[in-house]
Amino acid sequence: MHDACAPKTEKDTRPIAEAPEKRVFIKTFGCQMNVYDSERMADTLGAAGFAETGSPENADLVILNTCHIREKAAEKVFSELGRMRVLRETRREQGGDMMIAVAGCVAQAEGEEIARRAAVDIIVGPQSYHRLPELIERRAGNRGPVIETEFPAAEKFASLPAPKLRAAPAAFLTVQEGCDKFCTFCVVPYTRGAEYSRPVAQIIEEAKRLAERGVREITLIGQNVNAWAGQGPSGKTWTLADLLRALSEVDGIARLRFTTSHPNDMSDALIAAHRDLPKLMPYLHLPFQSGSDRILKAMNRKHRMEDYLRLVDRLRDARPDLALSTDIIVGFPGETEADFEDTMRIVERVHFAQAYSFKYSARPGTPAADRPGHVPEDTKSQRLASLQALLFAQQTAFNSAMVGRTLAVLWESRGRNDGQVVGRSPYLQPVYAEGDTALIGRITDVEIMAASQNSLRAVIKNLDEDAT
Repeated sequence: MHDACAPKTEKDTRPIAEAPEKRVFIKTFGCQMNVYDSERMADTLGAAGFAETGSPENADLVILNTCHIREKAAEKVFSELGRMRVLRETRREQGGDMMIAVAGCVAQAEGEEIARRAAVDIIVGPQSYHRLPELIERRAGNRGPVIETEFPAAEKFASLPAPKLRAAPAAFLTVQEGCDKFCTFCVVPYTRGAEYSRPVAQIIEEAKRLAERGVREITLIGQNVNAWAGQGPSGKTWTLADLLRALSEVDGIARLRFTTSHPNDMSDALIAAHRDLPKLMPYLHLPFQSGSDRILKAMNRKHRMEDYLRLVDRLRDARPDLALSTDIIVGFPGETEADFEDTMRIVERVHFAQAYSFKYSARPGTPAADRPGHVPEDTKSQRLASLQALLFAQQTAFNSAMVGRTLAVLWESRGRNDGQVVGRSPYLQPVYAEGDTALIGRITDVEIMAASQNSLRAVIKNLDEDAT
């Protein structure tokens, strides 16, 4: 109790010591979904008193946000965990400590194995990372690792804090998770679960917050994003085309994209959206995986190449300036030389602006892993080299065709050299030009002066008139 009769003393003006802020380092493996998830983990932990750091050496918490798509994904995680364990031992010798967490799809698929083989504190699946602050507290009271992989996507998205301000003028926005397609080579249905579509109101609100923070371009992401379906304000079910139309009306958003798409879910309305919405960029990622109908059936893709080619023609009729990228797997079990030549013919027919091509690698627990007829590794390597030579030639030709053209570029960051800025064209090509960093976040017209396989060099045109 305060004593009114106590002698007065001079006020102590020394600042009150605050608890030191904890630091988190997040290493992201894999796809755009994981990039988005890592950002939202940082948002969640920021609200719990953690600041991001760019180095694991001084982190109080290290999170490996893992991807199960690439070859030997789990072994790469264990290798990284070995390095983190050495860092933690060093920290402990210096009187500190470090908590280690594994998140993402490898955590979901192989959590028990990780707990058995590695000294980790937290194992959290992709639908449970909103619970990280709680899991950290639980770990403090546990002798063994905390494993959490069983919460639904709806709870995650309802619990996440608002995205914090980030410097980049382009952002990902997850609208859909999971997949019901069950392609025989893919682990996504087992690690991300069944398809879940975020509600319309949640998506629109997040887009508005991003726009208020200076984001000019939004890429809607999901494992099967064009299968998104959510309840609109009137109670009617919206499709992705409806959502894109609504997002095109959000003030401040100048560009829209979406990825990754399945050919079977490319509806008439979505094709029309490419025709009708100027803000929807003329660049579409549309995987076909194999040019052989026999292999597509073995992959459980549920479409034939005739269907894919008809879809490509319809899209290009609707949007003549549309460019396509794709995913291709070579060496799927049972693939013959004739099957591979079918794939090469499709690439020659379609002409892709960019592509991701891979050798098939078995994923434990997927049906294809147990199929007979696995292709020898050297054969897969030879086929991939031939395919990539064709794809790289097409990508270089596409970029070279830009020389002399005027393109609108969204400037995103400093370039590699002083006085240089780098941005993205409507076709996602990196574009370099001489310019001030005040351009970052603005869209200007440029003239393309030179092209390489991976980027364009440009001169900014009529800056005072064209910048937006």
